[in-house]
Amino acid sequence: MSASSTLIFCWLALAMLSVASVQLGNSGATLLLAAAVLLAALGKAWVITDGFMELRHAPRLWRGLLLGWPVAMALGVLLTLQLW
Repeated sequence: MSASSTLIFCWLALAMLSVASVQLGNSGATLLLAAAVLLAALGKAWVITDGFMELRHAPRLWRGLLLGWPVAMALGVLLTLQLW
């Protein structure tokens, strides 16, 4: 896949995940819907990290740090919502 087609694919994926996040957010306010929105956000973080930043061939430490942070934040949000 060429660089331009990769970026177009990433852009389309981000657009679809953004629309999905908005639609899920308008559906109500349950813990399951919040988890679904956060899962879409994690998908967007993965697309940005591996697609736009082209870190799919980077050392595992960099990918782990850049993908671990959104996972940690999503878990923190879910735990906060669960305790609330």
